[in-house]
Amino acid sequence: MSSSTGGHKSGSGPDSGYFRRLGRRLTADIDQLDAEELAETADASGARRAADCCRGEEATILGRLRSVEACPKAAGATVQAEFFDGTDAITLVWIGRRRIPGIVPGRRIMVRGRVGDRDGRKVIFNPYYELRGNS
Repeated sequence: MSSSTGGHKSGSGPDSGYFRRLGRRLTADIDQLDAEELAETADASGARRAADCCRGEEATILGRLRSVEACPKAAGATVQAEFFDGTDAITLVWIGRRRIPGIVPGRRIMVRGRVGDRDGRKVIFNPYYELRGNS
């Protein structure tokens, strides 16, 4: 005698798509989910994607600060931040500043400036910025 499972295959049925999506949300890398959310928010705001920005172009991009570092040398004070919009990272550098209120890791900001290149990585010097909500 053979056992029967009622003719129903595991993973099929009307709810399998829901459970597959739910499983992805529960097991996906949190950084990947955050990157997808950032990219969708940037698209909705009309900002450009950092991955599409090229050297020499003026760009407005929306994303989050991953890290912020102050380099308070007397002659060359700078604040540097790693900005990420879900598609690519860009280094933001404010020259002549030791500290900028609101420029902290995790903060969402909209930045505008000319994209440059430093050591093969994208950089914007002295960008205009708008602080956004942290959500």
